[in-house]
Amino acid sequence: MSVDTTAAAAGDTPAGPGAPAGSRAGADTEGVVAMFRRVLESEDVSADSDFFLLGGDSLVATRVLSAVARSYGVELTFEDFLGAPTPGQLAEKIADAR
Repeated sequence: MSVDTTAAAAGDTPAGPGAPAGSRAGADTEGVVAMFRRVLESEDVSADSDFFLLGGDSLVATRVLSAVARSYGVELTFEDFLGAPTPGQLAEKIADAR
């Protein structure tokens, strides 16, 4: 039996349940974009889209934070979300919290 250690050797953290595989924050960004699209009910979301400028509010933000916890096993606070309101920034917070 052989074990693939490529991701560990490259410094990537293992993906949580339901998380996309790949680079540390890059792959997470796509997952967070998908979360934003789902909760905002809009396909007009990119990695640098600001959640609040797209019409998100604090109640909807809690849905994103809950999805992050389920998908990535990371508990972020609302203050974390306020400081990182784009999928790219939130993916970095997720990666840092792992």
